[in-house]
Amino acid sequence: MTGIILGLLVLMILAYLGWSIIWVAPIAAGVVALGGGLDLLDSYTNVYMSGLVDFAKKWFPVFMLGAIFGKLMEITGMASAVSVMIGKMLGKQRAILGVVLSAAILTYGGVSLFVVVFAVYPLALSLFREADIPRRLIPGAIALGAFTFTMMALPGSPQIQNLIPIDYFGTTPMAAPIMGVISSAIMLVGGYLYLRYRQDYLKKLGECFDEVGDSKHASLNESNTDSKEQNSSSVLYFILSLLPLLAVLLLLNIYKMDIIKALLCGIVLILVINATKYKDFIKAINEGASGSVLAIINTSAAVGFGTVVKAVPGFEALKASLLSIKGSPLISEAIAVNLMAGATGSASGGMGIALEALGAHYKEVAIAENIPLELFHRVASISSGGLDALPHNGAVLTLLVITGMTHKKSYLDICVVAVIIPIIALIVGMIFATFGIY
Repeated sequence: MTGIILGLLVLMILAYLGWSIIWVAPIAAGVVALGGGLDLLDSYTNVYMSGLVDFAKKWFPVFMLGAIFGKLMEITGMASAVSVMIGKMLGKQRAILGVVLSAAILTYGGVSLFVVVFAVYPLALSLFREADIPRRLIPGAIALGAFTFTMMALPGSPQIQNLIPIDYFGTTPMAAPIMGVISSAIMLVGGYLYLRYRQDYLKKLGECFDEVGDSKHASLNESNTDSKEQNSSSVLYFILSLLPLLAVLLLLNIYKMDIIKALLCGIVLILVINATKYKDFIKAINEGASGSVLAIINTSAAVGFGTVVKAVPGFEALKASLLSIKGSPLISEAIAVNLMAGATGSASGGMGIALEALGAHYKEVAIAENIPLELFHRVASISSGGLDALPHNGAVLTLLVITGMTHKKSYLDICVVAVIIPIIALIVGMIFATFGIY
């Protein structure tokens, strides 16, 4: 147990310092192995690498096709066409809501979170400038739309956080739809009301929109906004841009098509609609494929750490302590996934660690106690989006860099909408589930 705790501390501290989990995870796994009396070399070459390779083998096609799908949406201008049109329809009076919904639609349609940040940021700048809203609220608005309910709570989401539990519980992306919708509503409404409160509060203090001082961010804004306005000027192109997003959702959830086939269909649809932009296709596919390698290795490295944890004798004590938590086993699952997501700074990585170690046991408990497996799926999925958004989270760091903000200025808002409110939503959803509403 001491080795496991020390390993988690090493993983959390080094990840917080910004060190890559690709090499931090093996170090942390080594600490766990030494504490558990395992052979260090064997723990790395066999146990750790087996966990890493098995996860990569299972999920790499989804990561790669998802990244290519998102990159094609970005480079063809489809992502910006959707976000800009949503902003125009809602107007400056609802600037925050426009940013949130733009990010939410793209995320729920299967576009990767990092692409969503790049696509929505120029729109957010334009809307916030026109409405004279302090720029420090942009990260919170984007985080609410992309990092919360559409990522892991809303039933049917094609994001990886909603797909990983399928492999452990034999469920579908639509698992526990009522619980998912209730939790999503709490995140969306609660997060939006908080951001509106912050807007009014900051305006009372005399804060208004502050222009981007960094020339790099200013040029990003100007160049992207010009192209986005051109792409979104046609209502027809906006409608066409929605088709690939809807295709992935419908094929995945209505026609029960495998996510790989659904993403391939979405990609083909993007290529057909934008046939005149064929010169950009190879660049987009190359960039998407390259980016997916880092994403899958990051998550697989975290899962490899979980495999070593599972192999040491102290794991039985850890499992016993988690499973001895009073009440439903769903509570222990929620705590385990949240803690792992917080330790790794990764929703998918943390969930992978927890389910790799405890997923089979939770499935046995569910069958023995007649608890629907759909609940374990949805609890794991929502839990992955709680403590994952701590300051060292990669998506949070990217969001702050792209928007030109700092932790000091904007992390409070990110924390409220992407950590505190999702945990509250999870608790409320679980309460409903105890009454058979799921």
